[in-house]
Amino acid sequence: MSSRPQPPNLIWMRDRERAARPMLSEDRIVRCAVELADTEGIDALSMRRIAAKLGTGTTSLYRHITSKDELIELMVDAVYGERTPSGRPDDDWRAQLAEVARDFRTALLRHPWLAQQASRRPTLGPNVIKGLDHALGVVAKATDDATLSGMVVNALNTYVLGSVATELAELEAQRSTGMTEEEWRSSVGAYVQQVVDSGQYPHFNRRILEAEDPDAEARFEFGLTCLLDGIANAVDTAGQSTGGDRASVRT
Repeated sequence: MSSRPQPPNLIWMRDRERAARPMLSEDRIVRCAVELADTEGIDALSMRRIAAKLGTGTTSLYRHITSKDELIELMVDAVYGERTPSGRPDDDWRAQLAEVARDFRTALLRHPWLAQQASRRPTLGPNVIKGLDHALGVVAKATDDATLSGMVVNALNTYVLGSVATELAELEAQRSTGMTEEEWRSSVGAYVQQVVDSGQYPHFNRRILEAEDPDAEARFEFGLTCLLDGIANAVDTAGQSTGGDRASVRT
């Protein structure tokens, strides 16, 4: 009979108040790792690289952090700790939820490697849990339904991750090709003009010839407004279908 897999030894369940050399600490290791991942990407991350940047031996790092996976868990929690949830006392849950979304977008753009990590199973560090608790608390101003609240926060995070993924992809394309978005458009301009002149795609033609070209922030805000409208409608519908017992809109 096969044995069941053992539960992970989560770093958050261990006593991390270890004796540390004056020049080396868990916090310093994590901050160095975040800086390295921000500038060179998560694939460049290694205990050897971090040790070299800190001017210490790799073995010294392992006295504080046992693996790269554990290090990434700490990195994610550290950057979540940079976020500063609004302390607004009012009950305008839409405005507060919009702030949560904008704050998450800012963190993802500041730390491009975070998007990939945030799309995986959630880390369970105190800063991550604090952020989730804050978002759920905001939604609780709109509905008493815990399941609905969780789905709302999930929908918000999914939207932000998807929106930022497009922004990051453009930045990566600029880095890898050496061309700005304007330069790329110029390079394909002749072909696009041929498509327009063919007259085969009237709606595409209107997009090219008549539509404005909002920037990334304007596109994000438009999508966020649509999402919040949909959430308000979903919460209202849920409240009506249950007679207001489990879900109700608070305005």
